[in-house]
Amino acid sequence: MAAALDLDLPEAPFETRGDLQDPATPLVFASPHSGRVYPEELLAASRLDALSIRRSEDAFVDRLIEAGFARGASGVVCRMARVWVDVNRDPWELDPTMFDAPLPAFARSQTARVAAGLGSIARLVGEGQEIYLRKLNVSEAEARIERVHKPYHRALSEMIEAARVKFGVAVLVDWHSMPSAAGRHEAKRGRGSPDMVLGDRFGAACSRELTQTVKRLLESQGYIVALNAPYAGGYTTQLYGRPETGVHALQIELDRALYLDEAALQPTTGFERLQRRLGQLIEALITIDWSAVLR
Repeated sequence: MAAALDLDLPEAPFETRGDLQDPATPLVFASPHSGRVYPEELLAASRLDALSIRRSEDAFVDRLIEAGFARGASGVVCRMARVWVDVNRDPWELDPTMFDAPLPAFARSQTARVAAGLGSIARLVGEGQEIYLRKLNVSEAEARIERVHKPYHRALSEMIEAARVKFGVAVLVDWHSMPSAAGRHEAKRGRGSPDMVLGDRFGAACSRELTQTVKRLLESQGYIVALNAPYAGGYTTQLYGRPETGVHALQIELDRALYLDEAALQPTTGFERLQRRLGQLIEALITIDWSAVLR
C-alpha cells in the first residue's frame, strides 16, 4: 500500500462497484473521502507538500470495506482527493474569500463548515493548514463541481433508487475515518473515547433498527461506539436519508488510530484486523432481510 500520490487523472473521477441495474443487496456503500488522486494543477497551486496536503484524506477506507463489494454491495468510491472537491458537501458550499472574483449569489455560503475552511472546495487541510498559494478562479470551482461532484451523486442516487425499487428499501452506508484527536476530545468532555461513531442525523436519516443493529454488531466485536457525537452525518446522509420513502442512510466514522499511522499516512498492523472485522460486520448486514426489518 504505497503512500505516493496518484497524479494522473483517471478516466472517471470515481469508481462504481456492483451490478448497477440488478443489485444483489439493498446495501449501497459510499467512500467519498478516500480518494488518492491529486492533480498536478492542485499541487502547483498549493503551499503544502505531498504529505501535508493529504491530512484530510480518509486514507484507505475504500480498501477497508472491500468485503462489501466482494459480496455484491453496490457503491461509489471517489478517486479524486477530498481537497480537490468534497463530494460530502453541498456543491456550492463555497468560501467567497478563496476566489478572485465574486461568486454567484447562490454560492455565497455562510455555513459553519465554510467558516472552518472546509467547504466543498476546502481552504484548509485537517490540521488547519492553508492549502493555496493564490486565490482560485470561480471557473475552477465550477469545473470541479461539474466533472466530479455532480456525476458522483448522480451515480450514487441511481444505485440507491435501483436498490429501493428491487428490495423496497435501500440502505446507504457512508464510510469515513476520523482523526484520533476527535476521540480524545470527546474523552475530555466526559463522553468516553469512541472507536467508531455512527451518524444518523439524530434519527432523521434512518430507522432506529438500522443504527442499533450496527451498534450492537460493532460492540460485540469489542469496539466503543458513539452515536451522533462528534459526527452526526454529513451532506450525503442528510441528502439521501429519507426513511419514510424507504431510503435509510447511516454514516460510519472509524478512528484512524485503529489502522493508520496518522503521521506517515501508512497502514499499521491493525489494518488487517480492522478490515477482517468490518468484513464480518458487512457479512452480517448482508444476511439481514432489510425489506422486512425496515418496513
